[in-house]
Amino acid sequence: MNFKSILTCAAAVLVASTLTVRAQSTAGTPEYIKSLTAHWEGERFPDGRPKVSDNLIERLKKVAIEDAWAELMKLGYLNQYEGEWQLVHDDPNACMAGRVVTAQFMPMRPDLEDAVIEQGKKEGRDWQQKRTVSWVINSLQKGDVYVADTYDKEWLGTVVGSNLGRGVYNRTGNGLITYGHVRDIEGLRKIEGFNAWTKGYDPSYMRQTLLVHYNIPIRIGKVTVIPGDVVLAKWGACLFIPAHLVEHIVLTAEFTGISDEFATDMQNSGKLTAGQVDSVWSPEINKMFMDWAKNYKGKLPMSLEELERYLKGRNF
Repeated sequence: MNFKSILTCAAAVLVASTLTVRAQSTAGTPEYIKSLTAHWEGERFPDGRPKVSDNLIERLKKVAIEDAWAELMKLGYLNQYEGEWQLVHDDPNACMAGRVVTAQFMPMRPDLEDAVIEQGKKEGRDWQQKRTVSWVINSLQKGDVYVADTYDKEWLGTVVGSNLGRGVYNRTGNGLITYGHVRDIEGLRKIEGFNAWTKGYDPSYMRQTLLVHYNIPIRIGKVTVIPGDVVLAKWGACLFIPAHLVEHIVLTAEFTGISDEFATDMQNSGKLTAGQVDSVWSPEINKMFMDWAKNYKGKLPMSLEELERYLKGRNF
């Protein structure tokens, strides 16, 4: 083997060793999360997750799940919706939106738990009572939504009760989504402002399931969820939106609303016919719409700059 071959082999071993070390981390590294969310071009949190603005998240809450999902499917994202959820507060008007922190749980086995604890020690985490589930909660920030894959486990697999639920709410101002079960339903319902989307309830507490990683890709039912996604959760429904598409989804829904309003105004005033507003708009109608938007009576859901940028992307 020549010197060049030796260097090539050494480099390959170094890369493999680096990947192994990264794979052993409890949380996805910022570099890893950035690679998963490479389409995002905006600001990020220190952990690498895209920092979708609070303003967009608040506006997203007004978007119908059907409208957002239809647009995602047009863009090729067909595996972003999961339904048939139970809510801690079963309110048909329930709505939650926020930036996702993911958590992956697996069935308990002692040797794996020992390995997770040892890794936690190296990372300076609280491991004294083997409360690994708190590692995720301690990482949460305002506006986050805790999303956990607990593989629909019931007995001895509930991801939170009232104490951990309060911890989630205090850190995020939101609730959680778990493809699994929760416990202490009466206590959870006493946490004002908190809600959870679950597959059910069980009185047992987590003794036979184990947190292995967080802020990595996970599966929630039929959906692949990536840390930094933004979730829109409504009654019985959860839609997970890639961070780089949130603004597009919001603006598409908002544009649909105001264009419908424009069409109504134009027909009521006799300036346009139903056929004209219900077909591809001519350049003249496009100009009428922009003039109408600039003189809108009230407050537009988006800024004029956002509207013009969105329409430019649609070759308006």
